[in-house]
Amino acid sequence: MAQQDRPLLVMAAGGTGGHMFPAQALAELMLRRGWRVKLSTDARGARYVGGFPHSVEIEEVSSATFARGGVLAKALVPFKVAGGVLSMAWRMMRDKPTVVVGFGGYPSIPALGAAWMLGKPRMIHEQNGVLGRVNQLFAKKVTQVACGVWPTDLPEGANGVYVGNPVRGSVLERAGAGYIPPGDYPMSLLVIGGSQGAKALSDVVPPAIASLPINMLQNLRVSHQARDEDGERVATFYAEHGIDADVQPFFNDIPNRMSECQLVISRSGASSVADIAVIGRPSILVPYPHATADHQSANARGLVEAGGAIKIPESQLTVENLAGALQAVLENERGALQMANAALGVSKPEAAETLAALVEELAGFE
Repeated sequence: MAQQDRPLLVMAAGGTGGHMFPAQALAELMLRRGWRVKLSTDARGARYVGGFPHSVEIEEVSSATFARGGVLAKALVPFKVAGGVLSMAWRMMRDKPTVVVGFGGYPSIPALGAAWMLGKPRMIHEQNGVLGRVNQLFAKKVTQVACGVWPTDLPEGANGVYVGNPVRGSVLERAGAGYIPPGDYPMSLLVIGGSQGAKALSDVVPPAIASLPINMLQNLRVSHQARDEDGERVATFYAEHGIDADVQPFFNDIPNRMSECQLVISRSGASSVADIAVIGRPSILVPYPHATADHQSANARGLVEAGGAIKIPESQLTVENLAGALQAVLENERGALQMANAALGVSKPEAAETLAALVEELAGFE
């Protein structure tokens, strides 16, 4: 089939891993199904496209948010957004999309707004247990809201369907990877904080690890994802306490590190929770308290209620509390194995397939 004859999927996503990773998972699958795929994002989102297949066409669009900038910048927001929508509508009239899927974030407004104006088949995917602001705006203007977490609080009249959060191919390759429970041998900890709110973990996790019994410490190696401004002090702390630690601002091989670790310490962003569940690892989750409508607590609920994770609210995140939780997992081989299995039990490794089927149904292919 010639390139121009293939059905075209336009995906729109904002500039965080939480929005971009599910979009990447869907892109990988739709390309294999013979679709063309375009990604509409802004300059911030373009930083995340390195993992996308090369055949995905990247379009940068103009969008804006009232959440950042001064008075003048905020006054210009409606004009920038309207310009982005009109520009995207013009592009869609030339290169007609079969389906448009939004993944949230302000950069998804132009594509979804243009699809609504032009009457294109459209849907949104919400990663969190609470709709983000943009998805809230479009929830009743799309055919379906595909939900990553269930239940998700939807406005009356919105059509929600539970699909789970799609994970990238590199995570699926590690789905259900054999788990070696903690014991008296080399063990790994993975610490991931997301793009926001990692500072609290960088403040509390290193001293909590350092307070563990010496016989346990001797067996531990730590992979700690810390923001640039925290990285040096975190690495120095570990080195001064004789702890084998790899501290980086971003790990490109998180699925690999996660599958090899005994325990994950993480914020409960939607993508992180989905990765932990699909690979099947015990975790200590610290929801980011400033997330919109506390959606990270909603994200953590399924894993915690299943017994796959320990939740520590940030208000209770002390060195003593975290050290106690670490010991509870690392000293209990059987309990850690049960946690790993519980995490696997609530995973949705088929989420990308389910979402792809909804896209093709919307296109009238099924």
